[in-house]
Amino acid sequence: MAQAYAAPRPDDIPLEDSELRRIAQLVYQRAGITLHEGKRQLILARLHRHVAAGGFRNFGAYLEHVERDTTGAALTKLLDAIATNHTSFFREEEHFQILQQRVLPPLVAAAAPIRVWSAASSTGEEPVTLAVTLCEALPEAALGRVRLVASDLSTKALAVARRGVYRAERLTSVPQPVLRKYFERGLGEQSGLARVTAPVMKMIEYRQANLLDVNLAGEQFDVIFCRNVMIYFDRNVQQRVVTNLERHLAPGGYLFISHSESLNRITHGLRWTAPAVFRREPR
Repeated sequence: MAQAYAAPRPDDIPLEDSELRRIAQLVYQRAGITLHEGKRQLILARLHRHVAAGGFRNFGAYLEHVERDTTGAALTKLLDAIATNHTSFFREEEHFQILQQRVLPPLVAAAAPIRVWSAASSTGEEPVTLAVTLCEALPEAALGRVRLVASDLSTKALAVARRGVYRAERLTSVPQPVLRKYFERGLGEQSGLARVTAPVMKMIEYRQANLLDVNLAGEQFDVIFCRNVMIYFDRNVQQRVVTNLERHLAPGGYLFISHSESLNRITHGLRWTAPAVFRREPR
């Protein structure tokens, strides 16, 4: 009688050096994320479930499956597992103050579309903060001119973002007046959760995009937030990403990066205007 196959336990699936190199090369080529020997345990922890659930006896067989999958679904799941999605509401709060006090008033006065892009939106905290900031800063008539796009490589993170439901402990950085106005607290079985209000969620257009080759059909934005993602890239990938972002930045538009990031040693035509804030020269 044939013996039933038992899925391997995580401790039973070694990650060989050659497999680690293949994974690192694949992730770098497709997502620009640099993995090294020090990430071995992270890779093992995040991918062993896919190896075991798929019935693969080792990482080599799993990688062959990923590389043969012409739909790209297996690769997407691999990148979802590897990607780090650490974010919070009102992170680096001074950026939203600059947006409200310096960037938005001329856009309102221009009576033109107000185009904003959260280019590494993760699980949605940043685009929700942007939407709330716009609601607070703009007159009602101007809100109808807003286009807020939020993109991320991770389909898993986007699924969370599109739900717009967060645990209460994720909301500690949200000011109480904002919390009361733009979030609905869960009751009963939903206790401990809060949902972003429908009008705010309707402002945000979520889409999957890879910063390495993003092309939003020639669209340009007045404001681009791309924060806490370039820290995972080497300089070559950072250059590629900044070039793509600059191409999508309208003349006079602003690019916000993280305070932990820098555009030093990156070739670009943007002008520094505030810490971690750069502007494309107006025409």
